[in-house]
Amino acid sequence: MAITLARTSVSLDVGTLFVIAICVTLLLGVVLLIAWLQERIPALGWWGAAYMIGGFSGALWQWSVRFASPVLVDIANVLLFLAVGMIWGAARLFHGRRVQWSPQLLGAAVWLVACFSPAFTHSAASRIVLSSLIVAAYTFLIAAELWHERRKSLIRRWPASFVPMLHGAIFLFPVALATLSPAGETIRGLAGWVAVFAIEILLYVIGAAFLVLILAKDRTVRFYKLAATTDPLTGVLNRRGFFEAAGELMDSNRTGMAPVSLLAFDLDKFKSINDRFGHDGGDAVLEMFAQVVRKTMRASDVIGRLGGEEFVAMVSGTLAEAAIAAERVRSAFAAAEIVLEGQRIEATVSIGIACGSPLAAVETLITRADVALYRAKANGRNRIEMDEEAVGAAPDRPAKQGLAATVRQAPAAWAPGIGRKA
Repeated sequence: MAITLARTSVSLDVGTLFVIAICVTLLLGVVLLIAWLQERIPALGWWGAAYMIGGFSGALWQWSVRFASPVLVDIANVLLFLAVGMIWGAARLFHGRRVQWSPQLLGAAVWLVACFSPAFTHSAASRIVLSSLIVAAYTFLIAAELWHERRKSLIRRWPASFVPMLHGAIFLFPVALATLSPAGETIRGLAGWVAVFAIEILLYVIGAAFLVLILAKDRTVRFYKLAATTDPLTGVLNRRGFFEAAGELMDSNRTGMAPVSLLAFDLDKFKSINDRFGHDGGDAVLEMFAQVVRKTMRASDVIGRLGGEEFVAMVSGTLAEAAIAAERVRSAFAAAEIVLEGQRIEATVSIGIACGSPLAAVETLITRADVALYRAKANGRNRIEMDEEAVGAAPDRPAKQGLAATVRQAPAAWAPGIGRKA
């Protein structure tokens, strides 16, 4: 028996692809809105609303094709440009930047103005070029916003930026085709790419939504981690956070065996400030000191509050370099304007510095800096004293000791000299 296999050709149904893309976009919009209700991140609400508007725009475009309605086509395009503008606004909002309403609505406004021109309305090539340019421009702006995010994330900046950049580059293809080809060939050339565009749009909306959800999840994790390691009054690291960050700084310095320095700060006569101005006055002084330290020291320096009026900072550098940083803090705080209920509060700080090997124990560095701080108090306050002897490597510490061991070595109730200095 001879069995004959008949070959059948399978072609992509473009209309079905667009329907699938519309349904997926609407479904992802609902998912993003649910995530917004759970996480309470405003940008998720913007992204979800943008996806819903984009999905409705696609549905309207499908109806316009069925009923041959140019008006519905223009409305669908306006909604599409509004949606991509909202996604750009959501990216800005997610990274703490304000929404720029005029640029966000510019794409939709440009299309509406262009539709009043009969030449534009009857030129398919012009409409394709303008719509492609608007979508590509917003998509590149989204990529730029994601690239500007410099904080650590579960995903690096380049993958988050690559997805919208690739999408924007694909949407520039019709512009190149319209520029290099006659009008009739442009339309015929694009006809074969419609299915490709439909698949690419479907992949993009899915990929972008997952990127957004990953970024939002990472934001939530970082928020809770920050809350667990930050002093709520001053905004600097708490004791736990300081030891973790100090351990990381020392680990990074071990590669080249670069020295580290520990600065111990204690506010002068803090008890008398509390007695005179109450706890509100004391809190105001603590908050001001934390602001001064953050402004005058480098972003890479590790700053923490161990308790009461005692602060510490670990910097990468020699004793002389640490002394320069300490003097900036001391002079800036002495000149700071601290006013509570119309009364000016005079406050100064004494500073002790110790320097040593990145293999040293963190608590040893703090203890040595604390001894220098005692001398600063005894010698008149509002001054800097240094421990001239470098702190060597801890005898029981291997060269590649990790962060976990550094944190474990910190005694649970240890805070040097709290309440003993004036």
